[in-house]
Amino acid sequence: MYDMKNLEKLPTLGKESEKTMKAFWAFDQAALADGAIPKKYKELMAIAVALTTQCPYCLEIHKDAAIAAGATQEELSEVTMISAALRAGAAVVHGTHLMK
Repeated sequence: MYDMKNLEKLPTLGKESEKTMKAFWAFDQAALADGAIPKKYKELMAIAVALTTQCPYCLEIHKDAAIAAGATQEELSEVTMISAALRAGAAVVHGTHLMK
């Protein structure tokens, strides 16, 4: 199901919902642009979210963008471990709902 070639269909999706797709891309670009938080850190945050949601498309796209913005292998490794810790932590604290 996941094939990076599917991204080639984005123009078709955009054509079928042009106004909404243009708004999405504008929002996406604005959210990830350099600002109070530098682009590299925004891309590392995007990777953390993608690791948590397990979206292979986002992982590939944001990995490349993070590297282009100067992210190192060490930073990519750390963001992976942060994401893993948060996922595990969420399971632990949700376990409190099971307790009397």
